[in-house]
Amino acid sequence: MSILRSSIPAIALLVCAGGVCANWLSAQERSHKQADSPTSSSPGKQTFTTVCAGCHGLDGRGGERAPNIVASARVRRGTDAQIASIVSNGIPGTGMPSFSSLNASQISGVVAYIRVLQGTAATAKLPGDSEKGKVVFFGKGECATCHTIAGEGGFLGPDLSAYGSSIPVKAILDSLLTPTRIVPAGYRLATVTADDGTHLEGIVRNEDNFTLQLQTRDGNFHFLQKTAVQKVEYSSQSLMPANYGQLLSSSELNDLASYLITASSSPKTAQPKNREPNP
Repeated sequence: MSILRSSIPAIALLVCAGGVCANWLSAQERSHKQADSPTSSSPGKQTFTTVCAGCHGLDGRGGERAPNIVASARVRRGTDAQIASIVSNGIPGTGMPSFSSLNASQISGVVAYIRVLQGTAATAKLPGDSEKGKVVFFGKGECATCHTIAGEGGFLGPDLSAYGSSIPVKAILDSLLTPTRIVPAGYRLATVTADDGTHLEGIVRNEDNFTLQLQTRDGNFHFLQKTAVQKVEYSSQSLMPANYGQLLSSSELNDLASYLITASSSPKTAQPKNREPNP
């Protein structure tokens, strides 16, 4: 089962057979309590495990045969009726089959359980003001120097467009305040000394036994043969600042966490007009 592959036009989400949606909405009203608060042993989870997990994984985060439907902004923005239609009718010409054998109640349970996996079944109260957090992200916090949200920002760090979609508020705040971090693959900082004595510092994007791909802070890529390199010195330090606890007030940190959460479910996060220039 492969919900919403990236190659599927967005219009596929908008196709909803009237009879299927009507039946589904009626069933949702009849099983409101079951759909809104499915437990770990709910029929929704059982159906998902049986018909969906084989491709999308037990946690909905995808695999070799299907995409991640937990962090996907397209799936998260789709209405329950649209997702129900896709489950029931499939998407012709793709790996997403039709599950028309499921009744309306089963489809309702699957959709509800997908929302639970996405973390949207019981949305936690935001700790701060997301609009103020947006200003912190692009301004004082200088997060956009390295990170991108909805196409706006830097390239040195991971894209945070979907970061807050399924991360608890406490985990987001801890990640901002924790000084010691494990640097993920593809974001390690290194200094390369070439045979001619020149130095290059940047992010190691790819590396094998023979070559090294380095991206410098100006955005340029350098493809180096290791036979032409004297040494590579890797830094154990993360580019993520360790002083947010001093740089930002507790209210600003809460605002920033709120922005990361709301931006993950927003169709487009625009750059604020008062964005401060990055150094």
